[in-house]
Amino acid sequence: MISRFKIILVGLFLFNSHIASSNELEVRSSEQLKWGPLNPARGAASPQAADLWGDRKSSSATGFLVKFKPGFESPPHIHNVTYRGVVIEGLIHNDDPEATAAWLPAGSFWTQPAGEAHITAAKGAHSIAYIEIDNGPYLVHPKEQAFDNGERAVNVDQSNLVWLGANDIKWIDTPQDIKRAFLWGSTSKGQFNGSFIKLPKGFLGQIKSEGSVFHAVVISGQLKHINQQTMLNPGSYFSHAGNASHIGAVSDEVIIYVRTNGRLHILSSK
Repeated sequence: MISRFKIILVGLFLFNSHIASSNELEVRSSEQLKWGPLNPARGAASPQAADLWGDRKSSSATGFLVKFKPGFESPPHIHNVTYRGVVIEGLIHNDDPEATAAWLPAGSFWTQPAGEAHITAAKGAHSIAYIEIDNGPYLVHPKEQAFDNGERAVNVDQSNLVWLGANDIKWIDTPQDIKRAFLWGSTSKGQFNGSFIKLPKGFLGQIKSEGSVFHAVVISGQLKHINQQTMLNPGSYFSHAGNASHIGAVSDEVIIYVRTNGRLHILSSK
């Protein structure tokens, strides 16, 4: 006969299994991504895109990669929604059609307001960017439909980023050798924000958020996701909800982009 003690243990196991399944980690290496045309209407002339999270064809928030052919330059156009961009590889210019080219290198950040006419160009054998929208769908329209939504574009070259350490940021728990560059949003409870996190060589520890959303994209370097023993190169993605990611920096330095809606906790195991 099964004892009451064993029944309780089984019940606890099933309860904890349910919790684990509701807080699953998601890890996707750059080698696992599925690519397709960003703008199918342009056929072979369109850049390629791969969704990391969400669905850019729906009304939800979405993060995806865009891969440009060497020498790519778009015609002047607008988008129906504002987007943010991070250069992962190559050089990218995104500005008014008449503006002098200002090539943003890997690790740079820019925003493109909805309705503003612009061009996007790429230089280099391989050019990849991470694109993020707060709501969709992500559409392309001709420049003749331009409108002013009140926002202004932002272009931040990686050399102009301001990196803060633990002594400068009182609302984040970090060891002294981890740095953060705040990019957008608000750090108030429940508010969305985006940052670069820089991890030193040999880092081993955990990163989690007090919020309900956590999306991270590897921008440079190599990172190992300890939970799934997965090696993550630039363009790779991981996320979690109500849990923590156990990660280790493999290369000399790793930079990740993080979108969340809560205070971050970065704890070193060393």
